[in-house]
Amino acid sequence: MERTTERVCSLFEMMCAVPRPSRKEEKIRTRLIEWATDRGWETRVDPAGNLLIRVPATAGCEAAPVVVLQGHMDMVCEKRAGSTHNFDTDPIRTRVDGEWLTAVDTTLGADNGIALALALSIGEDETIRRPPLELLFTVDEESGLTGATQLASDLLSGSVLINLDSEDDGRFTVGCAGGVNVVMQMPIDSAAAPAHAGSDQRVTAWRVAVSGLTGGHSGVDIHTGRANALGVLALLLKPIAADPGFHLSAISGGNAHNAIPREASAEFVLPAGLSSSVVSQIATTTQQLQHAFRATDPNLAIEAEPLPGPRSVARSTPGSDAAPTYWSHTRSRALVELLSRLPNGPSSWSTIVPDLVETSANLALVRVDAGHVTILVSLRGSDPDRLQAAARDVTAVAEQEGASVSREAAYPGWKPDPSSDVLQRALRVYRNRFQAEAVVEVVHAGLECGVIGAKYPHMQMVSLGPTIVGPHSPDERLHLPSVGRVRQLLVDLLEDYCR
Repeated sequence: MERTTERVCSLFEMMCAVPRPSRKEEKIRTRLIEWATDRGWETRVDPAGNLLIRVPATAGCEAAPVVVLQGHMDMVCEKRAGSTHNFDTDPIRTRVDGEWLTAVDTTLGADNGIALALALSIGEDETIRRPPLELLFTVDEESGLTGATQLASDLLSGSVLINLDSEDDGRFTVGCAGGVNVVMQMPIDSAAAPAHAGSDQRVTAWRVAVSGLTGGHSGVDIHTGRANALGVLALLLKPIAADPGFHLSAISGGNAHNAIPREASAEFVLPAGLSSSVVSQIATTTQQLQHAFRATDPNLAIEAEPLPGPRSVARSTPGSDAAPTYWSHTRSRALVELLSRLPNGPSSWSTIVPDLVETSANLALVRVDAGHVTILVSLRGSDPDRLQAAARDVTAVAEQEGASVSREAAYPGWKPDPSSDVLQRALRVYRNRFQAEAVVEVVHAGLECGVIGAKYPHMQMVSLGPTIVGPHSPDERLHLPSVGRVRQLLVDLLEDYCR
């Protein structure tokens, strides 16, 4: 590994040592401020918690335009089933696997900790020629670009922004989708347990769990056809829910709006006479699903097991120690019907950019709170009208099944400008360094460039970054050779601004 790559990785390990879930970035922000202060750099934190670090130009480059290097401090917190990792307190444990860096049973957080490490490594290197830098590290990107949305409009003085949140070496991103989260709440009419749920064996309590799915990023992976654990669970429950003896007591799945759910489970009761047919039906459906998703989700697993003992008191999530209060059959069936009807996956494709998803939905999360079930669908779209139409369609379905609806975390897309000076410079610098042509692309994922561009309309922007595979899942991997290539590209590009 090259010396400069080793240094970037060392700085990334500093990020991994500090917990940084979304909306809990205070620890990593404090560490970064300490690091910058030790080097005599000016720091500023805006009311939203975004951090700006100003790095002076190297000698002879003082008159060059100020360049912003931008990334986000938070990370998606996903872990494998059975992991005891606590994202609020525990460091991310990394390991090298050949040319790749990965984590032990959790997301790695290279999305977007590697951006912070790259920016710091450029800032501390006095051997290169670089213009004045503003290192902008935002909060709460993963929950809906909140930090960028609340970014102070007077924080930045730079005229060029290089976003470091792309995940393919050799590709420059110049546009992205906007998005909105549709949040549904369905009240739980907690009914008494079925009168015969205790000792006379006329009902059986069940737990059905979906696990082993590949998951992934709900923007860049939504077109791959990967299974969604909540969609699979709804498919399993729908025929069972038709029986009037069906009563849910718990359901959960998903963890973040921008991650395709990998696990989901539900608990319910049914008349005991249906036990054999439930087992047979779920076994048949499992075989069908495993065949259908054999290429994208080879480890898909479905477990259906009867639960012992009387079932008579409330439980908010599957697997807790308290026994459940059963929901009415009407409400139980309505919830399953709603999950079955909600969209998931691409709904339209761009007519301008080949093979680009235009509008999509991710059935992202279901959880039980006090007195109601919360369901979140994350919508993305590059066409604002179609995105709003998709949100109206989801709202209509939810209201038909008795749920209330609100929208949150809306953010604008980023309109491409293929002729921008920063892109043309980046293409020329890449060609000169690597004797190859970089790919220019528009992505379906959300990037902070769209939000920042709305606040700083004259800012020229491009997004780039090293290769990351499997972001937003425990399979996340960072390609180490690409880290060195991207750093060299940044060095060349910044030197170009000093000429």
